Amino acid sequence: MSFKKALSALLTTVALSAGGAAHADGIGASLLTQQHPFYIELADAMKAEAEAKGVPLEISIANQDLNKQLADVEDFIVKGVDVIVISPVDSQGVMAAIAKADTAGIKVITVDVPAANAKVTSHIGTDNYTGGVKAGELMAEVLGGKGKVAIIDYPTVQSVVARVEGFRKALEAHPEIEIVAQQTGITRAEALAVAQNMLQANPDIAGIFGFGDDAALAAAVAVKSAGLEGQVKVIGFDGMEEARNAVDANPVMVGVIQQFPDQMGKTAVDTAAAVIEGQDVPAEQPIVPGVYVKE
Repeated sequence: MSFKKALSALLTTVALSAGGAAHADGIGASLLTQQHPFYIELADAMKAEAEAKGVPLEISIANQDLNKQLADVEDFIVKGVDVIVISPVDSQGVMAAIAKADTAGIKVITVDVPAANAKVTSHIGTDNYTGGVKAGELMAEVLGGKGKVAIIDYPTVQSVVARVEGFRKALEAHPEIEIVAQQTGITRAEALAVAQNMLQANPDIAGIFGFGDDAALAAAVAVKSAGLEGQVKVIGFDGMEEARNAVDANPVMVGVIQQFPDQMGKTAVDTAAAVIEGQDVPAEQPIVPGVYVKE
């Protein structure tokens, strides 16, 4: 064992005996946001699992700002954490930070959002492609296999790219369903404007797929404002409580693909703890999403 690894092991032992007190070693986590219930649940699960395992955990929030995320990762590298857990703001833009961590001998685990073409120890996240397929199959079912469909997108995030690819793939089996619009709407306000624009340009749209629940909820508002409740069906992706409640109460929201952020957070910490102990971990740890529809 190298001196650095021996020292790291000693510090980890001290941290564990101290019941998880703040030390430079342990886990540094850079999460995409805390403005979304999904990431609040993910962070809470990480904190609970780190406390249960007695592993030091420091969480920084990037607030969907790549420059802040890069600075936070740099800070973790300087502090000498053992493992960095990251939910990339930009799947491409985060590559340099991951490479720098690797050069410093720090293992990186991605959670929820994968990094494009970067060396990471493990990726933990929803099987977004399969979730997209499920969304496409549900859309085809509620539309009776025909109609015009629009997509609200977030194309710089690899997980969303996979969702949209899966959605499109599922619709290939239904040639009478036509995708007539695909536009970016990252925030709820942006998604509302995008949905309004798409409905104005294509007043015969029958379905809208929102890359996330915020986008879908915004689309449902746009549908109501346009007086098209009887025509347009909306499907979301995340499964947060607000969206599930909308599915139960709002006939426009016909379903959401439900992720399990608590499982992701717990698995991320368990994986980081295993890495700190020198154990091998799976390179991919997909979590299959569910489908939430009104009973």
